[in-house]
Amino acid sequence: MLWYVLGIAGAVIIIFLAVILIRAAQFNPKPELTPSMKEVSLDEKKIVKDMQEMIRCKTISYNDASLIDEAEFEKFRELLPDLYPRIHKTCERLFLGVNGILYHWKGREAGDPVVLMSHYDVVPVEESQWEKPAFEAVCEDGVLWGRGTLDTKGTLCGILEAAEKLIGEGFEPKHDIYFAFSGQEEINGSTCPAMVDWFEERGIHPAMVVDEGGAVVENVFPGVNRECALIGIAEKGLTNIEFHAKSGGGHASMPPVHTIVGELAKAVVDVENHPFPRQMTKPVREMLDTLGRRSTFAYKVLFANLWCFEGLFDKVCQKSGGELNAMLRTTCAMTKMEGGKAFNVIPPKASIGMNLRLMGTDTVESARAYLEQVIHNPDIEVTVFEGRNPSADSDTSCPEWGVLCQAVADTWKEALVAPYLMMACSDSWHYCRITDRVYKFSAMKLSKEERAMIHGNNERVPVKTLVKTVEFYVRLMEKC
Repeated sequence: MLWYVLGIAGAVIIIFLAVILIRAAQFNPKPELTPSMKEVSLDEKKIVKDMQEMIRCKTISYNDASLIDEAEFEKFRELLPDLYPRIHKTCERLFLGVNGILYHWKGREAGDPVVLMSHYDVVPVEESQWEKPAFEAVCEDGVLWGRGTLDTKGTLCGILEAAEKLIGEGFEPKHDIYFAFSGQEEINGSTCPAMVDWFEERGIHPAMVVDEGGAVVENVFPGVNRECALIGIAEKGLTNIEFHAKSGGGHASMPPVHTIVGELAKAVVDVENHPFPRQMTKPVREMLDTLGRRSTFAYKVLFANLWCFEGLFDKVCQKSGGELNAMLRTTCAMTKMEGGKAFNVIPPKASIGMNLRLMGTDTVESARAYLEQVIHNPDIEVTVFEGRNPSADSDTSCPEWGVLCQAVADTWKEALVAPYLMMACSDSWHYCRITDRVYKFSAMKLSKEERAMIHGNNERVPVKTLVKTVEFYVRLMEKC
């Protein structure tokens, strides 16, 4: 009888292993798009010169409106007609919201338009930490330095340079194209919602919206050694939450068994030891299905059999942290601590602040409730400071998705194009209420070092990267 049971168990194991390996062997790559061999001729000197002029406008956003230099924003808006006279002769220009700029390039035929987005405000800088001045637009050794080169005056320049070139060649798009530029993205201001309101009031539902997001990157996916062009088809939500605790205060020489600082510290440990449950959302599933097929066989065993190994994959992601972990769950980063001002005084109140990036079905309220459940401490108040829920997922089966992917493949011919979940927040989140085709792609090939410069010190872009951005938008507009 024992031998019979062992035989059955052995047979089950063999069948299981066979199924796993066969599925991995059949997890073949999807057909790649064939890149266009058509060359795009561009004026590199003009692109660099125009970009330098944009960088020199100190369009810095602050949450404190009194710190904003409105004259610099006006300077930027007045600069554009000088740099792009053909666009301003051909396209209607509107000013919407606090400082939004909307261009309307009329197409040959009726139909839903394409909206190409960017923002021209930038985050503050700590000039003393920069190797070169942040707003002088120094160009040395083929690299252009300055705040906004990557986020996102670079893509704004790319859009306008492409349109100026095409208009000069007599090109007319098939359908209308809108260029939507906000000057409040970095502070999540009201300008982009006002622009979306404008479309909604006129019954305009874009066929496609393209904004900042993923990029062309290398060494970001296990087992894949080719560069990957990651296009965001959704973005995570955002909320800031605080834990508050109060006490009667007192002298530190006679402390209670547990101070409020200790209670808050325990709450932090409880949260970090109980991460949010994993969710395998559409963007992540589609990315794994696309890039997993290009990985090594060992990884194919994993990605072809997530029905079996999803839990193991989750454990690996939790251990590694960073972007891999953030793809699978709502994350919670502790970022602020406030308490007493003196070493020998027990503070009467203390708080911990945290930033959450919400995933999938999680909402601002459900995240607050989860944290409250995890810490299980009625003496700690859990308060939502601000937040917005995750975006809807965008369509990857429509013709517009194919058009965008083809433009990417034509520009970065060696790249694997794949859907992606954007971890950060963008203005394009607002467009999800008028279209289900919102795509997040920063049209640049960026190294890990360059990606770290976004909102950081020494932000800069290679000139060849900037020129490639213009090429991408030329190719995309030609297909619209």
